[in-house]
Parts: sequence; structure tokens; C-alpha cells
Amino acid sequence: MAGCVALIVAAGRGARLGAEGTEGAPSPKQYTLLCGRPMLSHAVAAFLDSDAVAAVRVVIHADDRARYDDAVGHLSLLEPVQGGASRQDSVRAGLESLAGEGFDSVLIHDAARPLVDAALIARTLEALAAHPGAVPALAVTDSLKRGAGGIILEAVERTELWRAQTPQGFSFTTILEAHRQAAALGTGGHTDDAAIAAAAGIEVALVPGAEDNFKITTREDLARAERLLAGAGETRTGQGFDVHAFGAEGSGPVRLCGVDVPHGRGLEGHSDADAGLHAATDAVLGALAEGDIGSHFPATDEAWKDADSATFLGHALGLLKARGGTLVHLDVTIICEHPKIAPHRAPMRAAMAAILGITIDRISVKATTTEGLGALGRGDGIAAQAVATICLPPIRPAPIRPEKPAP
Repeated sequence: MAGCVALIVAAGRGARLGAEGTEGAPSPKQYTLLCGRPMLSHAVAAFLDSDAVAAVRVVIHADDRARYDDAVGHLSLLEPVQGGASRQDSVRAGLESLAGEGFDSVLIHDAARPLVDAALIARTLEALAAHPGAVPALAVTDSLKRGAGGIILEAVERTELWRAQTPQGFSFTTILEAHRQAAALGTGGHTDDAAIAAAAGIEVALVPGAEDNFKITTREDLARAERLLAGAGETRTGQGFDVHAFGAEGSGPVRLCGVDVPHGRGLEGHSDADAGLHAATDAVLGALAEGDIGSHFPATDEAWKDADSATFLGHALGLLKARGGTLVHLDVTIICEHPKIAPHRAPMRAAMAAILGITIDRISVKATTTEGLGALGRGDGIAAQAVATICLPPIRPAPIRPEKPAP
């Protein structure tokens, strides 16, 4: 397979970021949510969108396969490969996995740089056409000091100093041989592939880097990336509404927002009649201008009889991801006289966070009544309305529509 392959290095632990997963457990930073979407998915998307890149492979930690599948399993990537104890070992493992596939060149990129853009990829590949290696870099402009113990010892001349970035591009066979040579000599500790290339005597060209292509290391870096992405995309809102009547006495509990709420009468409907998830699904579909829940899962189709409504919301999320978008916030309001919603608000938020793969602070659940007015006021049923806020990339890639899930 001729052409260029992108190798995304995502096997590190990212301890300095102090990231947490959707349930509060420690999460490697490459899977930390950035504008509601895993950081890795941002990095991967830039290379998938490039016409000059024939294929993309990610190097992952042995413990992260489930996280990888959740983050980018829906994308057209080569099967991931397991990394090593160091970045150098991980890159070599990735290169070895691609040996013999016929790629002419490789772009090696850190997953912790999620804001890489098409222009930077193009500049690196353009330089690579004339050199065996090419690295984007920024000239050092600040005054440099060498210090110890909080005291300046001396000034350091900044002329000819550069801050190296990724993706770093190389002739595939050239950088693979350089990595093999370094491994054979036992020379570890190289912080990037340009250093390995230099040790092997490979000429590496400098190309203009990008200030926004910074490496996310701290929470402050993550906040900066959030601000940049929020300003670059297209923000949309969608609303959804659903209502279901109560069934016969003894048909409870009531299913709302993915949680079974104790009540003597359940809600009637073709699926599980979860008005909260139905409204949330329509809100996401509305923001995408993708019709309504009935057009995707018609009540006339027996395949969806008694179906878990989490399937519907998950499908709407899949359509959003296929467009390169992120769910920024979801606000659901339950309208009923009974049962009481407040005691179940926290589990409802947690259930929807799990379905959507976002943090609980991006989901709101509220409740109100109609003050005894109308059918809802008489206690005939429950209604729900939802508002979803999404962010789409400024230039939308051709969507890869997910298959409708099996019932």
C-alpha cells in the first residue's frame, strides 16, 4: 500500500493532567473529554480528513483497549497496536507493525496534540517530499535562562533554538531502520523521533509549526484547548418533546431518563416509553437536522417493541460523532404531578452521562408541574422536553453514517 501512513502515539499515562473519566476514575489524558469528545478522537480526525494520508494507526497501552473502542472505534482506522514502556518503544512497535505494508512515508504524531490542523500536515508532507525527514517547529522567542534552586545561573543564547512539535514526518524505511539501530545500541531516552533520526545521521528539515498545536500536559492546557475549539466550531441547539400516558394500576415502575422510578402505573408506549430519553434523542436529532425519533425508529416497526430507549439516544449520538461533532450540554425537564423526580435526579444524570459518554456536569435534569392544569395536571401521564447544545466542526467532513443498531 503506497502512500503515507499516520501513526498516533497514545500509550502514555498522562499523570500530570490529573484527568478523570466519566465516572470519576483516573483516565489517561488522551481519553480525557475535550469539548465533550475524547482528546484522541480530535487528533485522529485531522489525519483521517487528509487526502494525503492513506491510513491511520494508533499505538495504545495494553490496558486501554476498551477506552480506545469507546473513543474512536467507530472510525475507519487500522487495528491498534500495543505500545511499550517508553514513547520510543511505542513508536518502534507501531512502525514494526506497519513494516511490509508498502508505505512510502509516515507521520508520527502525539495524541496529546489534538489541535493539529490540515495546513500543518500539508506543510510537513511538502517538506518531506524533498528531505528524508521533516519536523514542524517554532522558533524560541523568549529569553532563556539556566537556573537552579530558584536562582538564575546564566543566560542561554536562543539563536537557532526551536521548539519541536508533531507530526514528525519521515521516509518510512529510513525512520524504521533508525529506530531499530537505536534499540540495538540500547540508546533510549529520546524524547522525539527527530532525535532518533539525528543520532542515525538523517537530515531533518524544519517547517513552520503552529502555536495552536501545543501539547496538552496540564489542566490549564486543557482549558486553553477547550476555548480554542469552542471558538472554531459551529454551535447549534435542538429541542425535543415527548409525552406518554400512564398505563393500568400495577404496571409500574416508570422508566425516565434511563432510571426505573417506583410508581404504581408505568407509561404506555411502543418501546419502554422513556419520555426523558425520547425527548433527549429528538433534541440531538433536531440539532443535526436529522428528523425525529419516529423517522429513525417508527412505532410501526415491531423490531423496536419494548426496546430500551438508550438505544435511540445512542444512535443519535453516533450520528453526531459521524459528523465530527460533540455534545456540549443536555438539559431535560420532566413535567408531571407524580412521581417525585427530585430524589432520582442524580441517578438520571449519571445514566445519561453513561449513555452519552460525557461528564455528568454537562447534563441537567429538572422537574416541574402544570399546577393541576390539563391532562398532565390530572395525572394522566408524563411529558418531557429537552434542549441539546452541540458543536460541529467549521468544515464538516463527509459523514460516515453508523448502522442502525440491531433491536
